[in-house]
Amino acid sequence: MPFLWVVRRNLTAETDNAYPKGFKERIQGRGRLSSWAPQQPVLSHPSVACFLGHCGWNSTVEGVSNGVPFLCWPYFADQFTNRSYICDDWKVGLGLEKDGNGIIAQGEVKNKIEQLVTVKGYKERALDLKAKVMNSLREDGCSGKNFNNFVKWIKDD
Repeated sequence: MPFLWVVRRNLTAETDNAYPKGFKERIQGRGRLSSWAPQQPVLSHPSVACFLGHCGWNSTVEGVSNGVPFLCWPYFADQFTNRSYICDDWKVGLGLEKDGNGIIAQGEVKNKIEQLVTVKGYKERALDLKAKVMNSLREDGCSGKNFNNFVKWIKDD
């Protein structure tokens, strides 16, 4: 399966072995490594099957607003709560599980990606959630109404 993997330079600049030996050669033709990518345009592309991320709030909002299923790999802070919403409440993603050594193994990532793209329901629920979010952002939607009420409240005081 083709992939785009964004790894920030500041995470790999201090090490000579950021990737296993021969990794870049092995992924040629099916994967691309980049230090940055415009996340919103990437996630809105119709060929994107899923989004592997740490579940920061901004990324969560961008993934939801584009109807993309998630593969969740939280690291700290609110990312674990966001993963719970994504996987347990909204059911638009799967979480990665560590093995007995505390490692997320290659097979775990592969299996979860296969589930996200082959099991019916993830993409459909993600698109349904996207529609709900987009409707709430319309001027007559609940977010639009709340924003307008807030502005009116400020002006009235």
